[in-house]
Amino acid sequence: MTEEARESIPAARSVVEMSQIVMPNDANPLGNLMGGVLMNWIDIAAAIAAGRHARGTVVTASVDQLDFTNPVRVGSVCVLKSKVNYAGRTSMECGVKVWNEDRATGRRTHVASAYLTFVALDSGTGRPRRVGRLVPETDEDRRRYAEAEERRKLRLEQNG
Repeated sequence: MTEEARESIPAARSVVEMSQIVMPNDANPLGNLMGGVLMNWIDIAAAIAAGRHARGTVVTASVDQLDFTNPVRVGSVCVLKSKVNYAGRTSMECGVKVWNEDRATGRRTHVASAYLTFVALDSGTGRPRRVGRLVPETDEDRRRYAEAEERRKLRLEQNG
């Protein structure tokens, strides 16, 4: 498939918003959400976004950065929002932002942010396959795309 033949896919197609209630089995001894549980939820939200863009199976290739900014107590609601920021030939970068939502007021407090890279796989061979070209639609999409391109360049430089 030539570059021109690649499908153009609007960034909005990949948007994911999911919510999770923090249960006691998700918590550490302090009664806060364990980082590993949140990492799992982040990976799921990003995988859904990447899979929507790729229209198929994707696998996590890397997590660039994951910053925890605030704890989340048992009984709280975590809201995760994910979207594809950039799509290369076979890989996609997804951004995920997580908030703790106050059940009484609806007020959201930032909890964590992460960037993950996924590779699309052919379901028959398990080999990487091409994905459509991402079409940024808003100023924010264009900003996220440009920043993701820079992160991709840094990753490629670091990995040789």
